[in-house]
Amino acid sequence: MAPPAVLVRTARNVWHWQWRQLMGGLGPADDQGRYRRPAGAFTALPPLPEDAATRAGHVLIVGRSCPWAHRAWLVWTLRQLAGSIDLLVVEPDPAAGRWRFVEPFEGCATLAELYRRSGAARSSRATVPALWSRSQGRILVNESARLIELLDLWPARDTAPQLNPEAERTTINAWRDRLQHAVNDGVYRCGFARTQAAYNEAESELFTTLEAVEASLATTSQAWLGGGDSPSLADVVLFPTLIRWEMVYAPLFGCSRLPLWQLPALWRWRARFHGLAGVAASCNADAWRSDYFGALFPLHPSGIVPAGPDLSTLVTTPPLPSPPPP
Repeated sequence: MAPPAVLVRTARNVWHWQWRQLMGGLGPADDQGRYRRPAGAFTALPPLPEDAATRAGHVLIVGRSCPWAHRAWLVWTLRQLAGSIDLLVVEPDPAAGRWRFVEPFEGCATLAELYRRSGAARSSRATVPALWSRSQGRILVNESARLIELLDLWPARDTAPQLNPEAERTTINAWRDRLQHAVNDGVYRCGFARTQAAYNEAESELFTTLEAVEASLATTSQAWLGGGDSPSLADVVLFPTLIRWEMVYAPLFGCSRLPLWQLPALWRWRARFHGLAGVAASCNADAWRSDYFGALFPLHPSGIVPAGPDLSTLVTTPPLPSPPPP
C-alpha cells in the first residue's frame, strides 16, 4: 500500500531541506545555487627550494581518489622525481570528513594536524595534494595548479620531459585555464549544483569544452593538447577527470549526456596517456568508487558502492563505432 500523499510531500520537503544543509557543508554555493570551490591554505607558487635536488628532501602527499592530487602524482611520475621527492598516500576518513595518515607522519595522525603545524588557520580545509619540506618543516604549497608548475621546474633526470615548454606554453596555458574551470571544476559544479539552472549552466559548458578538445585532437591529428610530441601540463590536468568519467562523474555527478566512446579522439587520447610509463600505477578504480559513492552522503545517501566497468576496458579497447545517421 502506497503511503498517503501528504506524508510523501512532507518527507520530500524535510529531506530537501536536510539535503541543502548537508550540501552546504560539502561545498559552498552562490545565491544562484552554483558550486564555488573554497580557497586552499597554501596557494601561492613558492620559489624552487634550494635543497630541491636533495635525496628525499621533500614529500608529496596525495590521496588515491582525489583528481587534484592525481595531477600532482602524474607530474611526479612523468618527471621521474622519486629520487628527491617521496610519495605519501593518505587515506580518507569519511566519518570525520578528513584525510588521515596510515602511520603517523611528523608526529601527526591527520593531514589537518600537519596543516596546523604549517601555520594554516584552524578554519582552513586540509586537502591533497600537499608538498612537505623536510628541511623547513612545513607545507610549501597545496594548490594543485601551482604545485604542478613547481614540479615541472624541479631538478630531474635528463630523460624527464618538460611538461610546459616555452614553445608550446601559450597553447598549453590556454587549455589549462579552460579545462580547470569547465571540466576539472565543471564536473563538481554539475554534481554539487543546488538548482536546475546551475546544473544546466555547468553541464552545457562541460560538454562544449569536451567537444572542443575532441575537435582539436581530431582535426589536427595531434597526439597531445600542447601540440608537441610529448604530453604537457594541459594533458596532465585533463586526464584525472576523464579517467574517472565512467566510474564516478557520469553516474554520480550527472555528467551523462554523452558516453566517452562517442568522442573517439578523446577516447584514444585517454588510452594513450594511460599507457605512459608509471601512469597506470596511479589509477585505482576501486578506491575512486569506494570514496565517492561511500563518502558523498548528500549525493548518494545509501552508501552502496555500485559495480563499475573494468578500467582495462576503458583504456585498451577501441571505442565503439558511432551509430549510422538515420
